[in-house]
Amino acid sequence: MHVAVAQLAASTDRSVNLDAATALVRRAASAGAQLVVLPEYTSSWEPRPSAESLATAAVTLDGPFVGALARAAHEHRVTVLAGLVERNPAGKSYNTVVALNSGGELVGAYRKVHLYDAFGDRESDRLAAHPPEALVLDTGGLRVGVMTCYDLRFPEMARFLVDAGADVLAVPAAWVAGPGKVDHWLTLARARAIENTVYVVACGQTGKYRSGHSVIVDPAGEVLAAMGEEQGVAVAEISPGRIQEVRELNPSLANRRFEVSPR
Repeated sequence: MHVAVAQLAASTDRSVNLDAATALVRRAASAGAQLVVLPEYTSSWEPRPSAESLATAAVTLDGPFVGALARAAHEHRVTVLAGLVERNPAGKSYNTVVALNSGGELVGAYRKVHLYDAFGDRESDRLAAHPPEALVLDTGGLRVGVMTCYDLRFPEMARFLVDAGADVLAVPAAWVAGPGKVDHWLTLARARAIENTVYVVACGQTGKYRSGHSVIVDPAGEVLAAMGEEQGVAVAEISPGRIQEVRELNPSLANRRFEVSPR
C-alpha cells in the first residue's frame, strides 16, 4: 500500500489547523495514499503551553474536531492517524493519537507513554502520562503500531509494538528544534526501522520551534521519502514482501534473547 506523511505547522487556532489537516488528507489521498499520518498536536500547538492552556485547547474523542477528521477519512477512503490534546475529566489532559479508518470510524486511541521531560522541558507538568498500551491496527494488509514523538527515543517502545504484531511504526511528532535535533530524529527513525526490520512512518510538525523533516523508512533503514521544513505531503509504497525479504537477510527478531516488560 501507499502511505503518506502530512506535515503541517499547527497553531492555537483549531479551525485553521483542521482546515490544513483535511486539505493534506485530501492531497495525500489524491496521490494514492491509503494511510495518512498527521503530526502530534495537530489540533492545537503553542510553544510554551501550561496545563491550563492545554486543558482549554483539549478536545473529546466524540467531538467536532475528531468528527471532521473522521468525515475526511471516510470521504477519501483513507486511514488517518492524528495527534491531539484530549480532555481528561480526571486531571491533566492526554497527548493522544486517534486512529480513524476509511469508513470514518474511530478504531483506536493511543495516549502518550513517555512525556517529554528532556532538553529543558517538562511535558509532565502539563499532561498526564498513560500506562503502556499497544495500539496496533490492521490496514492494507499490514499492521500499524502507534507511538508519539519522544517515544521514538525508547527502543523498548518500538519493540513493545512489534511484539504486539506491528510491522509498521507510525510516529506523529512535534519534534522540538535545536542543535542536532534533526540528526537525532532521522537517526532514531532509521534505527527503529533497522533494529526491528519494520517500516517507520514518522510525521513531524514544521514551523518555528519545530523540526519538520518527516520521513518514511523501509525495514533495512533506506529512506523512501523525506521532507524538509515545508508544509505538504510525501508518499511512499510499502509492502509485506519487502519486510519478509529484509527479515530473511537479517533475522534479528528471531535471534533476540530478551523480552520487553513494561513497568
